[in-house]
Amino acid sequence: MTRYTRTTRTQRPALRGALTALVTPFTDDGAIDETAFRRLVSWQVLAGIDGLVPCGTTGEAPTLSPDERDRLIAITVEVAGRRPSRDRIAVVAGTGTNDTTATIAATRRAAALGADAALVVGPYYNRPDQRMLLAHFRAVADEGGLPIVVYNVPSRTGSNLEADTFLQLADHPQVIAIKEASGNLEQIARICRERPRDVAVLAGDDAWTLPMLALGGDGVVSVVSNEIPGEMAALCAAARASDWDEARRVHERWLPLMLANFRGGPNPVPAKAALLAMGLIGSDQTRRPLLPLEAGPREALGGLLRTLGLVAMPSGRSVAPGSATSGAPEEAVA
Repeated sequence: MTRYTRTTRTQRPALRGALTALVTPFTDDGAIDETAFRRLVSWQVLAGIDGLVPCGTTGEAPTLSPDERDRLIAITVEVAGRRPSRDRIAVVAGTGTNDTTATIAATRRAAALGADAALVVGPYYNRPDQRMLLAHFRAVADEGGLPIVVYNVPSRTGSNLEADTFLQLADHPQVIAIKEASGNLEQIARICRERPRDVAVLAGDDAWTLPMLALGGDGVVSVVSNEIPGEMAALCAAARASDWDEARRVHERWLPLMLANFRGGPNPVPAKAALLAMGLIGSDQTRRPLLPLEAGPREALGGLLRTLGLVAMPSGRSVAPGSATSGAPEEAVA
């Protein structure tokens, strides 16, 4: 098979490891809870996450106004830039919509706010064909002013970006990665094999992280790393070091939580309920049409969190996940 090679190169972030698809905390009256969001981002940084993705699906981007998106991106860039001991973590801002012109405008704003790259979802509802998808992503790459991560999630958009189409896009110097959530193993394997070596392949589903790393992928844009950032970063690091026994151990331990984040309600409803139970956000309020998790699934989720040691038994003290990060939410208040 033909291996695609770039003819022109631009400076762009290398994306690998665990990148958290950040939830957007809201107050009970539906406003963005900036204090909780800053605390969550700070804790992610302290826990050793590899990247941050505000304003994606998990961040309820379709219900955010342009000003709210810009504010969340600005806060993420600001807080991520405070880490003194290592290079600043990559901030990949969600800018995709089902309107090419609006997506370009949002990407330009994210560039002005200091984001390192843009996560651009395939246009939803319109159901463009492969020719149209190719033109859409190329236009954003040409005119948006940021390197882009192509996000393929057919279950939400109604159209699959085929391997041939992405491999054509991958030759564009501003296309630096794909977040692949098609669930099509053959398609993912082909992309991993044939993409240019400097184009990252990121899992779009936590449970697929280990299989995709085994195929040569580079990491994950993760929901579960809202709850366990250090553990997901460790899974990716173990795979990168070819320590597959350790990578499998982490995967197997946290697989129940990865799956629980999609039970009882659409993402991010269960994840927000878990974060509330862990004391990492003050409310699991969502923007309509989403609603908070119902009592039955919430009780089941709470039982799992106790089993995994992410919250204490009812008579005990709440804990953050993992000894390295216990107590970090309080320490990380910005």
